Amino acid sequence: MEFKSELKKYADIINQELEKYLKKEKCPEETLNASMEYSLISSAKRLRPILMVSSYQLFKADIETVFPFAVAMEIIHNFSLIHDDLPAIDNDDLRHRKTYKP
Repeated sequence: MEFKSELKKYADIINQELEKYLKKEKCPEETLNASMEYSLISSAKRLRPILMVSSYQLFKADIETVFPFAVAMEIIHNFSLIHDDLPAIDNDDLRHRKTYKP
């Protein structure tokens, strides 16, 4: 059970850090920001950033230093998942290892 509780603790930390990077005020790109928030703040496992924070913690105790990098990794991963599902952006014939023909 210790592993699961540690995993949850780190996932909560990453979620809090992600919230800091989301723009919530009124602005012209408000719809885009809301879409980004919807896809980022989900029930994701956050394994990539957790592995980064845990690996960093093996060598240094001040894990706050690695938070911006862990958040960046999660944002890039999230973008890659969305990008992969948008055939109009990525014009490849191969999707999820299957040939895609519109």
